[in-house]
Amino acid sequence: MKILIAEDEQRAREGLSKLLGTLSGDYELIGQAANGQVALDMILRLKPDVVFTDIKMPILDGLALIQAVRDRHLPTEFVVISAYADFELARQSISLGVAEYVLKPVTREDIERTLHRLQQRISGGTGYVVQQTQSLRQKYPEAHPLILRTLDVVQNCYAGKINQRELAEGLGISPEYFSYLFSKNIGETFSSFLRTYRIQQALELYRDGSCDRKDVPYAVGFSDAKYFNQVFRKVTGKSPTEYLYECKGD
Repeated sequence: MKILIAEDEQRAREGLSKLLGTLSGDYELIGQAANGQVALDMILRLKPDVVFTDIKMPILDGLALIQAVRDRHLPTEFVVISAYADFELARQSISLGVAEYVLKPVTREDIERTLHRLQQRISGGTGYVVQQTQSLRQKYPEAHPLILRTLDVVQNCYAGKINQRELAEGLGISPEYFSYLFSKNIGETFSSFLRTYRIQQALELYRDGSCDRKDVPYAVGFSDAKYFNQVFRKVTGKSPTEYLYECKGD
């Protein structure tokens, strides 16, 4: 898998490069770019499989870079990495077919999980994107505008890290007010809602078989399979094994 990094901050660029260098697997870092225009030129010339790109870059920002590559119909996969928990940018990234949206600081675990999913997509798998029959906005149309923006993040970014305090800061409100507002509008705490939503996505993945069973916990945002099993049983009343057995009988 050929990888290119587009990041204007030298320290962040070098840090990501070092992280990639510690991973086992068929990964090759073929280039680094300090702005979007240089990245576009390198993409057209080197044809990377995956591009890790920041959003805030000079000359050509991350979203403009992605759009330029999409306009040229290249099969490049993009991972957006940003320090900005910006809900609108997250939605735009998803609309451009971005494979992942990861918030800084990026960890080795983030990169490993992301590249594993991308390997599935590139090798012909269907990926881990679950099509929603009903958006969360449609389900909670009367919710406060700030909570609607939060629901967008949950729906688009549930497979990654979502921190309640960072969400509140991104919305410009205190964590305490965020908790109050979310519970008032949705009827449960944010952490409970997020766990349940992730399990719902896991049910879909188990049903359609688009993800290897052992990878499902990580595909829906859990970093620990044992904890995933505990939450799965709490939400569904059964273990993943019991649920899969029932699915086979349907």
